[in-house]
Amino acid sequence: MAQLFRPSANTIARVAILGGLSLVFGGVGLAYLFAGSPYQTGATLIREQPVAFSHQHHVAGLGIDCRYCHTSVETSASAGMPPTYTCMSCHSQVWNQAPMLAPVRASLEQNKPLEWNRLHQLPDYAYFHHGIHIQKGVGCVECHGRVDQMPLMWKAEGMTMAWCLECHRHPEERLRKPEDVFKMDSPRLPVEEGLELLKTHNIPVERLTNCSVCHR
Repeated sequence: MAQLFRPSANTIARVAILGGLSLVFGGVGLAYLFAGSPYQTGATLIREQPVAFSHQHHVAGLGIDCRYCHTSVETSASAGMPPTYTCMSCHSQVWNQAPMLAPVRASLEQNKPLEWNRLHQLPDYAYFHHGIHIQKGVGCVECHGRVDQMPLMWKAEGMTMAWCLECHRHPEERLRKPEDVFKMDSPRLPVEEGLELLKTHNIPVERLTNCSVCHR
């Protein structure tokens, strides 16, 4: 009987199978990397704003507390954005003719709020409440990074589902004492102290990874 395939066909078949598998797994890996990349999550990217507001200047330089501008951060789902008159409470006296603040002055004169471009925009199907995180001792720096070192604001974390779940599985690593929640330079506590804060704040870790906590 005549031989249909040459011996080299075995090698070709193996290479084709391995090549096909490599393409499949490589494609999955690339898709996973893309999903977590700054291009997709927006992390580390700076978005243009109507005013070049510097958290570094206002927080580190002037010592302004987060709650002065984000007034509802301790009680509401949204941290809140400052109305124009909050800005003008200082800038009616300081830098009141600065060209870069012209949009702020126009906002006050026209009674029209500034339209900031959001950096931290979660999907509609994901529920997040600033107040409960603050009340339980999660520091602002855990999600927003060192804003006191940002001349222009950028998104410090990708805020993917995996990132959120990692925190929900081990919240003790990210908790702070009440007086340190709004301090940008407050270091993380030793795990032992974090575990004590879990008890103090009555945080039900076993329920934090339930789907209904974030998807309602």
